[in-house]
Amino acid sequence: MAVVGPASAESLVTYTIVDDFSIPESLTGAPGDPVKGREVAINRRLGNCLACHVMPIPEQPFHGETGPDLDGVADRYTEGELRLRVVDSKSINPYTMMPAFYRVEGFHRVMERFAGKPILTAQEVEDVVAYLMTLKEE
Repeated sequence: MAVVGPASAESLVTYTIVDDFSIPESLTGAPGDPVKGREVAINRRLGNCLACHVMPIPEQPFHGETGPDLDGVADRYTEGELRLRVVDSKSINPYTMMPAFYRVEGFHRVMERFAGKPILTAQEVEDVVAYLMTLKEE
């Protein structure tokens, strides 16, 4: 178990990684909104999940194939496991291409305007996780 707190950004929420694979507790203390999470996930300026993942988003063309297909992801991972993958997938696999969406330290050559800022807010992370939890095998 590891407790990770805000290192350089005062607005980051402290979270606990359990068994090196999960953040079981919500970053906000409240459930996310799956409708908003879907919007964040497919927004090419926010989550941009479509850049690397095939998703059940028929209205958006050109899904990436670098990462695994996210259709049915809620059957493969728990909510806490998905949360850690969104927050900081590099804590599980330091060689992954997936960015850490809620981490601000340990990066190199970050543009000044992005320094100290996570890609997603804690609420956006929770919303994306809530959306991913709706993606079950049919």
